[in-house]
This record gives sequence, structure tokens and C-alpha cells, in this order.
Amino acid sequence: MGQRDIRRLLIIGAMTVVRWAVRKGAAKGSWPARMPANKPRLVVAIALANKMARSVWAMLSKGEEYRGSALAPA
Repeated sequence: MGQRDIRRLLIIGAMTVVRWAVRKGAAKGSWPARMPANKPRLVVAIALANKMARSVWAMLSKGEEYRGSALAPA
């Protein structure tokens, strides 16, 4: 369960990404584009928040810096 404030911030950030992907269209091949269109937005956002939390944990535990996504525009 973790800390409520961190969990809430991750979900808010994920909802923002999902909302942006729905309005502007997600980049082809990106994670939001590959999520099934019939899933509710909140389910997709929770899954994205979980993915973000796991990424942050891995970076912190290995002492790495964020490298960016290979699919992100330059």
C-alpha cells in the first residue's frame, strides 16, 4: 500500500498521461497506445502508476538516473 501521498501523486500523474493520450493521441507503439481501448481510463491509469512506481524503485535501488524513453520524441 505504501504512503498515501506518493500513491496519490503517481495516480494523478498517470491520469494526466492517460487524458493527454486520449485527447492528443498516443504515439504509435507507446505503452498507452498498446493498452486495450475497451478498458476504463482509471484501470489504465492505475496500471501506468504501478509501472511508474516500479521504474522509480528500480532507479533508486540501482542508483541510476532516468534515461528517457526510446519512443519519446526528441
